[in-house]
Amino acid sequence: MGNSVFDGKAGESLAGSHRIREAARDLAYGCWRLAVSGDPASDRATAQTAVDAALDAGIRLFDHADIYCGGRSESVFGELLSERTGLRDQIRIASKCGICLPGESGPGAPYRYDSSYSHIVNSCEGSLRRLRVETLDLYQIHRPDFLMNPEEVARAFEELHRSGKVREFGVSNFRPSQVELLQAHLDLPLVVNQVEVSLLQLAAFEDGTLDQCQRLRIRPMAWSPLGAGLLGDGGVDLLPGQRGYRPAAVAAVLGQLAQKLGQSRTAVALAWLLAHPSGIIPILGSTKPSRILEAAESVHVNLGREDWYELLTVARGGALP
Repeated sequence: MGNSVFDGKAGESLAGSHRIREAARDLAYGCWRLAVSGDPASDRATAQTAVDAALDAGIRLFDHADIYCGGRSESVFGELLSERTGLRDQIRIASKCGICLPGESGPGAPYRYDSSYSHIVNSCEGSLRRLRVETLDLYQIHRPDFLMNPEEVARAFEELHRSGKVREFGVSNFRPSQVELLQAHLDLPLVVNQVEVSLLQLAAFEDGTLDQCQRLRIRPMAWSPLGAGLLGDGGVDLLPGQRGYRPAAVAAVLGQLAQKLGQSRTAVALAWLLAHPSGIIPILGSTKPSRILEAAESVHVNLGREDWYELLTVARGGALP
């Protein structure tokens, strides 16, 4: 494997008949919903179908978190991985830690964030066990902890790296100031900041996040790049912060551009993110093969500057200043 989670390109043996380019640097697959049913047989079938579709699309970066389906998403992925000789060497595996659910550490414990040394190390070892691998290619702090001690995080990261358990590190949902604070205490570079960004969520364009990513050569990974599916054909599983999104105007312009380009709204919405010079990596979250393959077509959509700004204008809800 290469030295970085973003090195190399997906092998043609995984591509089937689908066109691909260096899709590993363009798209990732988010494993949150691989085990939503809680029934082992059903989850296994869902995971196998979704992972196969992602591989067929040329995707090789798979993004996990210890809380996804209570750890079951990592476990079912680990089962698939253990049965496929050689697959581990062809993909990159990312996971995240730091979110603690209510009651996790005892009765009455609140929902909270934890970036303590012991929590990071123990969570990482749990993910490695569930995924049945010896090393994670990328490990991220899932949410910024108000009690974060950057020296403690640095000690955990450095130990995990020195022991060979993690190759590279990143963060998720961090503001630029929080990235600067943590990076100032790390000898290792942060390589990812995973944030919500889409035509329905433009904060990363305006709060300095993408500027910082370009300056520090951090890759932004975009979770919910279709606004929880509202820009495609989904939109039934919205997070609380997404329930106020109003997709109609953006979807209408997407539809016009999609017709002009001979593509789907989904592909055009993702291509809009891919066009940004920071190197945004959209994370696909659907478990339906048809939607995964449709989304993967985004790497072939070339948006002109005029089309890009037309979408930005409607997404902002008004003319540019």
